[in-house]
Amino acid sequence: MSLLELDRVSYAYPGRTQPSLCDVSLRVRPGELVVVAGRSGSGKSTLLRVVSGLVPHFHGGRFAGRATVAALDTREHGPGDLATRVGTLFQDPETQVVMGTVRAELALPLENRGQAPAVVARAVEETALALGITHLLDRSTAELSGGELQRVALGAALSGAPQLLVLDEPTSQLDPVAGDELITTLRRLNEDRDTAILLAEHRLERCLAFADRVVALEGGRIVCDASPAEFLVWALRAAPDLATPGARLLDLLGLLPVAGVKRARAALRDAHLEPVIPDVPEAEAGRENVPPAAEGTHERKGHSAPPRGQALRVQRVWHELREGPVILRAVSVEVGAGERVALMGANGAGKSTLLRHAAGLMRPTRGRIIPAGRVALLLQNPTDYLVHDTVSAEAPASALRTVGLDPAQLGLRHPRELSVGEKQRLALAVVLGDPGDEPPAVLCLDEPTRGMDRGLKRDLARLLTQLEPAVIVATHDPEFVADFADRVILLGAGRVIADGPVADILASGAYFTTETARIMGGAGGALTPSQGAALFSGHPRVSSPAPDLVEVPL
Repeated sequence: MSLLELDRVSYAYPGRTQPSLCDVSLRVRPGELVVVAGRSGSGKSTLLRVVSGLVPHFHGGRFAGRATVAALDTREHGPGDLATRVGTLFQDPETQVVMGTVRAELALPLENRGQAPAVVARAVEETALALGITHLLDRSTAELSGGELQRVALGAALSGAPQLLVLDEPTSQLDPVAGDELITTLRRLNEDRDTAILLAEHRLERCLAFADRVVALEGGRIVCDASPAEFLVWALRAAPDLATPGARLLDLLGLLPVAGVKRARAALRDAHLEPVIPDVPEAEAGRENVPPAAEGTHERKGHSAPPRGQALRVQRVWHELREGPVILRAVSVEVGAGERVALMGANGAGKSTLLRHAAGLMRPTRGRIIPAGRVALLLQNPTDYLVHDTVSAEAPASALRTVGLDPAQLGLRHPRELSVGEKQRLALAVVLGDPGDEPPAVLCLDEPTRGMDRGLKRDLARLLTQLEPAVIVATHDPEFVADFADRVILLGAGRVIADGPVADILASGAYFTTETARIMGGAGGALTPSQGAALFSGHPRVSSPAPDLVEVPL
């Protein structure tokens, strides 16, 4: 018996001729964990909206076919009816959280069903314990970070014990520790409560090892429906951007891909492959990739300007709330001109607050922020920056070309019709400013890769390395950091706990690291599949060509 059944579902949003879903048929059984994969714009979010009843009841548009969820036909039952059986979490948790406190938000779904106060209190406590948010229960939802909001929104979806859980990138704003804990929690719910889970995710390395099936979409159609191992074989040949880093590493070594770090390590052992670590001269081993500070300062626009060669100096900055936690604690950071810095740390560590201080949106309780010039800041939601009816009205043609957008092709489009990656680039053009404006000395971006597939992330990393100003990116994505950054600053509880070259900070980590580094155990500082494969290049087994991989039928 299927808990979810889609029968030849097609759908087009209002005003669009191109359908977002085309003849999709899918069945999900009770207790099944299905990962939905695909590039940005492939139809993943639309598929989840069909399951939750938002398509077509909320969005309108043209709908064909039939969708049945927990024995309810979505043509006859809207989101309100389905919410009693389906828990939903979409990409923007800030739009789903409606109550003033976390406790009230978790209680709302059960109170709407008329549950007794004791039942509501028990469910709230158990949900908070499962998600590790008991310390947030009496906090105002307006004070939470993006990652904390995401966990609260998930808690609200879980508190009613749904039969089916629909999740759209639930780890996109979570730090690596919280992301792994969330996936573990979902696996436990799936196994203990027999909750079926439909999970759309770009960072597949986090969830494939626990999945029963993977459904891949392209152009609104299902192009692969297979086990995780079979999906990876298909992805390496048909959709390389969907292959996990571990799968790409094994493929470069001529091995069949597997899902998960544990299985990848076992595959290397079974093949008797050991990395060959090159000797590193002692003089280079301790070298840091941070520009040295020059001497002397001067006054500019009423602020102390940093020494030549520095773009930003943060001197013992504190941010203390009158009634609440201390967000930043004596943070001191120097960023060199043209440097590429990744700001990492757990949710609530102070990353977003530090960027806001750098841009002048907040004043430190103590300490000083000393920029070399204008600090441009792009916050987490790029659509907040898009206020005009056309792309050309948002930013001048020169700024559009700087970020890789073609004014002739996109200038007359409405900004909200753009893809996720295009919106991110357009918002970046907006904050960079007009040619007549003061060029920024520092560009700060807060979680810019949310909602992006690997290809879009790679394009963004390439773009950021080509820009003139120093770039500071707050991110939870170590794979993106490995592609983009020269240096990592790791924050913990408002303090700088590590600051150094990317390989030094990430390669030997357990959480703040890439899948390749986990598989390699930090050997040779390898962070990417190509770096990892290079360490095996002297092994006789690696010199032979990769075997032909089996074709996976659709």
